[in-house]
Amino acid sequence: MGADREGGVQRRRGRAAAYTALGVVLLAGCASMPDSGDLRDVESTPRQDTGVRVFAMPPADDANPGEIMQGFLEALTSDDPEYDTARKYLANDAARTWRPERSTTVLANGPSIETDCRAGSRETTNSVTCVLTGTRVATVDAQQAYQPAAGTYRRKVHLTRDGKTGQWRIDELPDGVVMGKSDFQRNYTSVDKYYFASGTSVGSAGEPVAVADPVFVRSKVDPMTQMVRSLLDGPSDWLDPVVRSGFPTGTALQKGVSGLAPDDQNRLTVPLNLGASRVAPSKCTEMATQLLFTLRNLAPTLESVELQGTGGRRLCDLTEERAESAAWHGSAKRPEYLYYVDGRHRLVRMPTGSSGTGSVQVPGALGEGDKTLRSVAVSRDEQSVAAVDNYGASLHVTSLTSDGSLGDALVTSRGATPDERLTTPSWDARGDLWVADRDRQDAALYVVEHGTAKAEKVTVPDLPGRIKDVRVAADGVRVALVVEKDGKQSLLIGRIEREDGTGAAPSVVGLRSAAPDLEEVGTMTWAGDSRLLVVGQEQGGVQQMRYVQVDGATLDGPAPGALPGVKAIAASENDRVPLVAYSDDGIVRLPTGAQWQKVDKDGTAPVYPG
Repeated sequence: MGADREGGVQRRRGRAAAYTALGVVLLAGCASMPDSGDLRDVESTPRQDTGVRVFAMPPADDANPGEIMQGFLEALTSDDPEYDTARKYLANDAARTWRPERSTTVLANGPSIETDCRAGSRETTNSVTCVLTGTRVATVDAQQAYQPAAGTYRRKVHLTRDGKTGQWRIDELPDGVVMGKSDFQRNYTSVDKYYFASGTSVGSAGEPVAVADPVFVRSKVDPMTQMVRSLLDGPSDWLDPVVRSGFPTGTALQKGVSGLAPDDQNRLTVPLNLGASRVAPSKCTEMATQLLFTLRNLAPTLESVELQGTGGRRLCDLTEERAESAAWHGSAKRPEYLYYVDGRHRLVRMPTGSSGTGSVQVPGALGEGDKTLRSVAVSRDEQSVAAVDNYGASLHVTSLTSDGSLGDALVTSRGATPDERLTTPSWDARGDLWVADRDRQDAALYVVEHGTAKAEKVTVPDLPGRIKDVRVAADGVRVALVVEKDGKQSLLIGRIEREDGTGAAPSVVGLRSAAPDLEEVGTMTWAGDSRLLVVGQEQGGVQQMRYVQVDGATLDGPAPGALPGVKAIAASENDRVPLVAYSDDGIVRLPTGAQWQKVDKDGTAPVYPG
């Protein structure tokens, strides 16, 4: 599915027409298929400009099996909403029963077609079987959830010649669609949809905590309506056990609704199949909050949402400002300070909006006392701080006030060296504190509820190695772990499950890889509601810094500038504050649109609240 550019017009191999002025590209592949030979790649369609939509051409008269296969695969990469053109390559029964929405399989390159398609089991000259092959990269399931994959892809596709028309058509094929990685990146975009952490509220007003659930939608096929339907259908299977939705069971868009988009006042009306009697005001606010948080991914200027029920009745509306106060949302919270350990091993802080100078000691025992520090974590409300001593052996929690005193150790380690003792601690929005002991003889993950209770050991049933680093998400239902096994360090995401009311410690389950192509992860931090910033390297490669998504998807966009010798990094879920790192140059920061800037050549262990 390759293409060349000449004179601003895209020229496809085979039959093609391009109407870029209208934002439309029509594609069809009709290269002849040899009678014998090796596998042939179906090349990926190159990226189009943002405003260009791609539509496939129907099969040509008297197209041979190879041309039918080529055209069908190209039709799968088009922006045809219901794959109507792709169905024209199928026999009637197959067109009626094929379900493209069941899955999307992503291959490293476009699928290869076995060019010498063998005679089918019917043993007639009007029946052939072709095989699609490739190297799997990922799958997107019926819930639109992404999951990295590996191994060989191999699927049979059967074609038959229609006895009346004499035309070749596909009559047996697997459900779902398949395409190369570059076509997937052109066709799909990742969007966070939002639910609420089950059984969790924060603050004096008892705000629910928003949790991001990333999914992939077709970027040029009515994405806003797609996202509303996906949100109403509920969370992905992986996240479902730990979140809830404000929408009543069975809530859906009203029949025939499509083309949802904000009006010229940046206001969106969403018609639902709900009667006013079914929607309490508090629940309606939750529903509107989920919609507003979700749809701002696609329409950043969206300012308000109105929910409309049956009969056109207004259920409620919600502005962006009210949504931010209706739920606790990590990326909406701008931290006041950056914190780090200075050259005297004391805790200092500097305003996030400063130019990179002017750090001062924090009040209390960790800034003014004689305790030397190795690492720290500041609570999300910036009222408490957890500190690991300079030997990595003990964890203490104290108040960030002038009269704050250092109490007894909450967790201690007997590891042989500081690197085999306590990790940097981490807070969630609930006020729970997480830390891992890297002691080779007694490795464990601990949680300290509200930062004051007795430390409890967390069970991690399928842990493949020893935890080297831990960062809990603001929402308190996901945790990122760097795990070492056989000398390699990988990044895993786990789901935190709690048995409320039982007094039992939480467990971390459902571990999955967030950076499958990195075999040596050095350090990481949360850098968004579903995104992390990771320092690591691929096999045989050099150290690099990149953004990864919790579902393991590769994110588009530039990575931070190269920085030698990175030992720790700090980022906020709120992307308006600079990245900060501890490197060979000490503490450095990266303001938006600038280069790395030195802050403190003797500083270590930078953190934002969390």
